[in-house]
Order: sequence, then structure tokens, then C-alpha cells
Amino acid sequence: MTISERIFELLKKRGMSQKEFSERTGIAQSSISDWKRKHTNPVSEKILIICETLGVTPYELLSGTEGEGSRSNPSEMMLIDKNSENGRVICEFLSMDKGMQGRLIGYMEALRTSRDL
Repeated sequence: MTISERIFELLKKRGMSQKEFSERTGIAQSSISDWKRKHTNPVSEKILIICETLGVTPYELLSGTEGEGSRSNPSEMMLIDKNSENGRVICEFLSMDKGMQGRLIGYMEALRTSRDL
């Protein structure tokens, strides 16, 4: 199965139209239609936004597998939209100096510990 075929399969599973996919990714509808009509694949620069929109890892999209089982390595990377709540938290954390980051991590660990009591 090609990458574009996987994309259309994922769109179908998620009940997402090509138009909605286009709006969420910023990829022109004509490009998406070309993937289907001409059996082409998206350019590499679009893979991360496609994965984010469809909720899959690049490994899943490119290989067609979920990366589970004894033959695959677990992913140690996350793809997070900078504009999401989690993305804004991470950006704010990265803008802090090391001392502030350390204090924040300590605070989070204390919160987790008190929650587990």
C-alpha cells in the first residue's frame, strides 16, 4: 500500500473529508486529489503535519504498521502542535532558563507524588 493510499484509508476511518483534511493541513485540495488520481504521494515536507492531523506517527504512515511487537523499536518522539495547549506549555518551558525548568520539574514531581497518596 502506498503512503497516499494509507492517508485515504485513515481519512475514511476517521470520517474526515478531503476538504476538512485540506483545511487542517494547509495542503491544497488539488494536491490531495492528485494523490488519488495520479497515484502520487505527498512531498516529504508535509508528512509531519499529515501525521499530526491523522493522529499517527511518521513510522505508522510510512510503513503501514503501528510499530508494536517484538520486531520494532518503541518511538521516543512525540509530535505536538505548537498551538495546542500542550504545545504552548512545552514552548513556555523551553523559553525558561535551566534553573526555572528544574524548579518546574520538581513542582510537577511533587504534584504527582501528592496525587498518588
